[in-house]
Amino acid sequence: MIQLLHVTRRYPRGGTALADVTLGIEAGEFVFLTGASGAGKTTLLRLLFREETPTEGRVLVHGRNLAEMSEAEVMAYRRDVGFVFQDFRLLPERTVFENLGFVLRALGTPHARRKLMAHEALARVGLQHRLHAYPRELSGGEQQRIAIARALIDRPRLLLADEPTGSLDPELARSIMALFRELSSRGTTMVVASHDRELIREMRQRTVVLERGRLVDDGEGR
Repeated sequence: MIQLLHVTRRYPRGGTALADVTLGIEAGEFVFLTGASGAGKTTLLRLLFREETPTEGRVLVHGRNLAEMSEAEVMAYRRDVGFVFQDFRLLPERTVFENLGFVLRALGTPHARRKLMAHEALARVGLQHRLHAYPRELSGGEQQRIAIARALIDRPRLLLADEPTGSLDPELARSIMALFRELSSRGTTMVVASHDRELIREMRQRTVVLERGRLVDDGEGR
């Protein structure tokens, strides 16, 4: 499903975020990205979301080169991709329901259907009682779970998550990872960036290790 072929990402002001990374991920696979801060995990996720394009090499999803997509094609592609951002990116003046249903509304999904889908997504993260709250009324952990629910609401074929359990206590982090594993078993491809070594060991999924932008290990979680 996903292929990175000799991908390098450099930034105009200097610095190389990724260097000659070649990686393949099958449909329905669950893959952790790990490594120290600055290793290139977030950059790799942004390339897969098509927020950035590589300086060299190619990023292919279902055989399509993301860098060659038009703006309209990128928007269509992202309808099948959920992204849990490290900084949440919740709209502060919108309720939880409005944050979850923003894209669905733009796609013309009826209000009643949006509300049902929002309830279902919030139930998965245990926050259905927060439907009408504003982000400022939520704790950091609750905002994290709302961001996860937003990424899940349209049942994406590909889910990208950048440190999705960083603001959660260990028990809740395990329940979110169990949810991710369930989604993977149903065919959703999961790419999750995390520095939580203990959680990665418990999950026992394929683990890709990055170091200073280079892929240094690609094996099973242990």
